[in-house]
Amino acid sequence: MHERQNIARFRLGQIVRHRDEAFEGLIMDVDASYAGPREETGSVRADQPFYHVLVVAEQGGVMAYAAEDVLMATPDVEPLSRADAGVLFTVDGQGHRAPRDRALQ
Repeated sequence: MHERQNIARFRLGQIVRHRDEAFEGLIMDVDASYAGPREETGSVRADQPFYHVLVVAEQGGVMAYAAEDVLMATPDVEPLSRADAGVLFTVDGQGHRAPRDRALQ
């Protein structure tokens, strides 16, 4: 039996918007499927990528955990500059990113 592999639609450092416009934020990390408490998935499919999204508000930043199905790309927003990405992520010579607490493989 083959295990289903989820391919993330969004990349680290991409700006996304919640489809209900609950927030807009920066993708900081991604899990191949839901990695939170089982009872908290509600009606959202757990077998899809889930993103750690940094949402900046007046009170400061907060991390949201959102399913891929509820996020949309924001092509009208400028992507992070290479310098900004280097502050938030480990970036290799080809532009691949990883959260700072993980090494690129």
